[in-house]
Amino acid sequence: MSIRFTAKARRGLVALTVTAGLALGAAGCGGGDDKKPDASASTSKGGSEPSTQEGQDDAPLAELRGPSGLTLKITAAKRDSGGFVTINAELKNDGSKTAVLSSQLTGNETEIMKNGRSFGGATLVDSKERKRYYVLRDTDGRPLTTTGVQTIKSGDAIPIFLQFPAPPTSTDEVSFQLPTFAEASIKISG
Repeated sequence: MSIRFTAKARRGLVALTVTAGLALGAAGCGGGDDKKPDASASTSKGGSEPSTQEGQDDAPLAELRGPSGLTLKITAAKRDSGGFVTINAELKNDGSKTAVLSSQLTGNETEIMKNGRSFGGATLVDSKERKRYYVLRDTDGRPLTTTGVQTIKSGDAIPIFLQFPAPPTSTDEVSFQLPTFAEASIKISG
């Protein structure tokens, strides 16, 4: 009976820790929490405004080319005090037609796939430490990324975010990988 109580207490503590991490991550992404899902679901609302991602330079950290004229500009990769790395980016359709995002972006893990379209297939690779970091998930298995984006109209751009476990503080450069896009090396700040 005491083992059952201890297990429940541990699960509650883990849920509390993850919730606190999510709150810190959402606050660190810039913009209001209420506006974040609308911006990812609707591509027509000024997704290319730099004010949605505070504290960034005009030059992106990396620019990755994908299929159908898609371009992913990584604007920030910041190490948070909670042991996370939050990546902010802008996904833009430079093509002449509406782009349908590949289901490969979600990744092939069953737990992530059952939660719908996301950018859960992204990884960070630390070649110095020889480790690969996958997108974090909440207690229900949902990836900590922008979700629900299926298409992007020609000329439109949407802000996206992704959260990963942080590599050791001695690592400040990692390789960012997203299925169907080119790979890029990015510097982590913070």
